[in-house]
Amino acid sequence: MKEFLVELTTTVPEGTDPAEVDRRRAAEAVRARELTAVGHLARLWRPVGELRSIGLWRAADEAELREKVLGTLPLWPWMTAVVTAVQPHPNDPGGGGVTG
Repeated sequence: MKEFLVELTTTVPEGTDPAEVDRRRAAEAVRARELTAVGHLARLWRPVGELRSIGLWRAADEAELREKVLGTLPLWPWMTAVVTAVQPHPNDPGGGGVTG
């Protein structure tokens, strides 16, 4: 699978019932665990003081990522996504790419 850094920003539509927001957020947590279990979600961070997330996601390609992975998130209809395909860097200290 290819790796992608994904920045997700959720904007709840004005006038949305708070119970609906709570329901979707709870379902989002369940779906994130499911996507982690099958290898699509590797890491997830929230920038300090911000209501957005940055994650390391995996999929066959960006189309699969958007349609079959991110598109299954309960909050997806309220999200904007910035997707950046990434690959290992030869100097990544955790990747074993440096040779002597």
